[in-house]
Amino acid sequence: MTDTSILFSPVRMGGLALPNRVLMAPLTRNRSHADGTPWEAAQTYYAQRASAGMILTEATQISAMGKGYKDTPGIHDASHVAAWKKITDAVHAQGGRIYMQLWHVGRISHNSLLPEGQTPQAPSAVSAQTKTFTENGFEDCSEPHAVTIDEIDALIEDYRVAAQNAKEAGFDGVEIHGANGYLIDQFLQDKTNRRDDEYGGAVENRMRFLRRVIDAVLGVWDRDRVGIRLSPLGQANDISDSDPEGLFTQVYKLISGEQLAYLHVVEEFFGSDTTQEQRDILERLRGHFDGFYISNGGFDAASAADVIAKGHADAVAFGRDFIANPDLPERFRQGAALNPQDQDTFYGGDETGYTDYPFLEKIRAA
Repeated sequence: MTDTSILFSPVRMGGLALPNRVLMAPLTRNRSHADGTPWEAAQTYYAQRASAGMILTEATQISAMGKGYKDTPGIHDASHVAAWKKITDAVHAQGGRIYMQLWHVGRISHNSLLPEGQTPQAPSAVSAQTKTFTENGFEDCSEPHAVTIDEIDALIEDYRVAAQNAKEAGFDGVEIHGANGYLIDQFLQDKTNRRDDEYGGAVENRMRFLRRVIDAVLGVWDRDRVGIRLSPLGQANDISDSDPEGLFTQVYKLISGEQLAYLHVVEEFFGSDTTQEQRDILERLRGHFDGFYISNGGFDAASAADVIAKGHADAVAFGRDFIANPDLPERFRQGAALNPQDQDTFYGGDETGYTDYPFLEKIRAA
């Protein structure tokens, strides 16, 4: 059996001490109220998973215009803050640690999801050739509009307010969602950023929005309580760049210089295998970041332990395995079998497939 003991060695991540290196990845579950208030059962769901080295919440929209899927939570209203406070209290009562992921979907949205049927916001008016999840099921994304400079300024303020709301809700820190083809990624990559002003063209200009978001969040949180998520080689949500390695070399250097709590990288997407060429690029990019590094995508206990032992990562974030196994670290520790996943209940529904996955001791007692 592979030695996985390194997964259970404590480690310091910025301003937070983690008891293990098995982290819970952000997981959209589409179980919030229509107004963005987290569902009451989320208190149980997150508290069940408090044994994670750290929990990253499901992506949480910073504004009503940041919404891209039905029944996803927000952090831009007093009711959101109050509901999230109950969740953080529940996690902390179980000895856990929890960060909020701050999210704006940009063009990955639909008019029906936005206030007064407005068009989605994006760096440029480039439609996404993909679908999103609305009250009518999966629908094509609506055509976005290119945000004005005034709208960009307002977006930066939205990030600041959301970061402040997350602090008031009792979170241990925040993660800026810069991955998976959403708004920040849309500003970074040249398939979606066709601007000819100070936010477009050269890589330095395309990074300007990200720089301003980081600055806004750091106006609220100490830098050792702020992380960021990237997916440099991902093409989710119709995203791509003509020179991804060149672009993200500069992005990694920017984040390294900011001395944030961590960099969280999606290295592989579900259903697609990372090629050796892509792994080589990811390894070269890794060399441009000096700090706490979280790997994500396609790992099991053995491969996670290996990537940490080799020094590529300091911790690994698990997604689907944490959905089905609220006690995932203990299962890894004991080499126990994992619960089967019910993918039909991943997105939307009731507590079935949400809070009813069994813990190891309950299985053994049966």
